[in-house]
Amino acid sequence: MILLHDICYLRLGCHDLDEMVRFATGILGLELREKTATHAYLRGDSSAFNLCYIKGDADYDASAFELRHLDQLKAAEQELAEHGVGVHRGSEAECDERCVEAFITFKDPNDNQIELVYRPHQTGVRYFPARDAGITEFGHFGLHSRNIERELQFWTGLLSARVSDRIGDGALLRIDEVHHKIALFPSEKVGIQHVNFQVESVDDVMRSWYFLQEQNVPIVFGPGRHPTSTAMFIYFLGPDRRVYEYSSGVKRITDEAGHVPRQFEMKPSSFCMWGARPNVEEFSE
Repeated sequence: MILLHDICYLRLGCHDLDEMVRFATGILGLELREKTATHAYLRGDSSAFNLCYIKGDADYDASAFELRHLDQLKAAEQELAEHGVGVHRGSEAECDERCVEAFITFKDPNDNQIELVYRPHQTGVRYFPARDAGITEFGHFGLHSRNIERELQFWTGLLSARVSDRIGDGALLRIDEVHHKIALFPSEKVGIQHVNFQVESVDDVMRSWYFLQEQNVPIVFGPGRHPTSTAMFIYFLGPDRRVYEYSSGVKRITDEAGHVPRQFEMKPSSFCMWGARPNVEEFSE
């Protein structure tokens, strides 16, 4: 089994790089660390970057996970190949582009691009927000899945993710004590379904709710509170038609052996205990 240590970054394609930088800094509240003609690196913590927008194919995206040791990366490459998964080992130039010492990349059964990285770079300089949204860390992301049961076999059998809870056919997966770092979202699409940043408190969630409305940013769900993870949340739409989320107060699962995943009904109350309802069409972008 391939032991995932933590989520690392997302690489997201876009048509208009300048537009995405304006959104990520002025609206989302990230710090721009570096920008070239084709790449923009942004972060909400001390990492070299959490999001990298890449000018070109707007449908391209990739998610990355950190492995603790180099020999784990070598073992993962071999294990994936044994399961018939095509693997590419990153060149020195590709590693430099990702700010890591080594990585491999492959596709999950839903054709989502996944990267496993060794020694992702830290800056030694604290995150300085472009807007004070209260961001404390890159929290989690959602993945589209055309076959949840097939995906679960991959993520919990070959990789080390564990199911925390399920809503209908969807699944919330953890790789550490945090309730979920990956959300598998039933869909006929491929790629990243939403991007989450944790904020310090519910006050930050509510401040952003008012701010987003003033800026005419489409809000697709919330404010609300998830009965699964207990997190208070708000979801909104970026100019790239991706869904972004702030949340605070996410549950931690400390009794690993004693935890039993719950099966929630596919009803609005399973997504928000306060009564908020998602804009289904935009939320599923």
